[in-house]
Amino acid sequence: MNRDQRLASRRQFLATATLAGASLATAQPADNPKQAHIAITLDLEMSRNFPTWEQTHWDYEKGNLNAETKRYTVEACKRVRSRGGVLHCFMLGRTLEQENVDWLRGIIKMGHPIGNHTYDHVNVKANRLEDIQFRFRRSPWLIAGQQPRQVIAENIRMTSVAMKTRLGINPAGFRTPGGFRNGLEDRADVQQLLQDQGFTWVSSKYPAHAMSEPGQEPARKIFDSIVKVQAAAQPFAYPKGLVEIPMSPVSDIGAFRGGRWKLEHFLRALRLAVEWTIEHRAVFDFLGHPSCLYVVDPKFQAIELICELVRKAGKRAALVDLNTIARRVKR
Repeated sequence: MNRDQRLASRRQFLATATLAGASLATAQPADNPKQAHIAITLDLEMSRNFPTWEQTHWDYEKGNLNAETKRYTVEACKRVRSRGGVLHCFMLGRTLEQENVDWLRGIIKMGHPIGNHTYDHVNVKANRLEDIQFRFRRSPWLIAGQQPRQVIAENIRMTSVAMKTRLGINPAGFRTPGGFRNGLEDRADVQQLLQDQGFTWVSSKYPAHAMSEPGQEPARKIFDSIVKVQAAAQPFAYPKGLVEIPMSPVSDIGAFRGGRWKLEHFLRALRLAVEWTIEHRAVFDFLGHPSCLYVVDPKFQAIELICELVRKAGKRAALVDLNTIARRVKR
């Protein structure tokens, strides 16, 4: 190859690389700060009162997922992926004690991130051993002689180790079991605990909003309250740098357990909240639980609604994971 041929070849290579870079940039609309960022997140845990109202034994084995919950999760991931988005899951370490975790490996292969949700679904703000988790209240010898902070830190650490050992991944962020109306603003020690274990962001805040009486059809003021509180569900950083990505009301558990809503009411609240988010180029973090949704929404109407609203918004919105939202806050 002579000098002119080499120069031509180099120019062609650079042109191809530039086009490839441009293609990658357009394939990642989530990097556009002027877009609304819509995340669909699922907490992979069993939920009391589902599939039947009298069931409460799941409180003691939150990570022992049944077949229906796993199937719903996989199908939800496929549907979101087919819409060009990703779905962010949070798992309990105890789930990895189950014999078969191929379904989780399949989710990872599809490109969906999975975060740490503690090993036993523990209350990270607990100050007494008996307040940490139902399992330890029934079997206190499991944590005898330890301080609450030790138990909580180990529960988080074990989950990260289990994910690395069984799935070959590091956790994509951390979500607290249960949401707190003020997040971790009052617990700098818990913020530090998470940062000490390598986490750069947390999802712990669930802003308070008005709610209907159980079994009653939600009035207009309930929907208005849910829309209004979206402004308080926007991500931010705590003083020492830990990013908070709040869960956006209304959650499925809040609607179907707390309010005992019908699906149509839940879909209406979701529509109003996501439309507000798109209009204001804000962030929406849908909080769902497959163990609840497979019972109340077997046709995936909530997830399909969110995906469709994002599609109709065009360049004004994108389906993203919480890692993307955290990077946006840091920038």
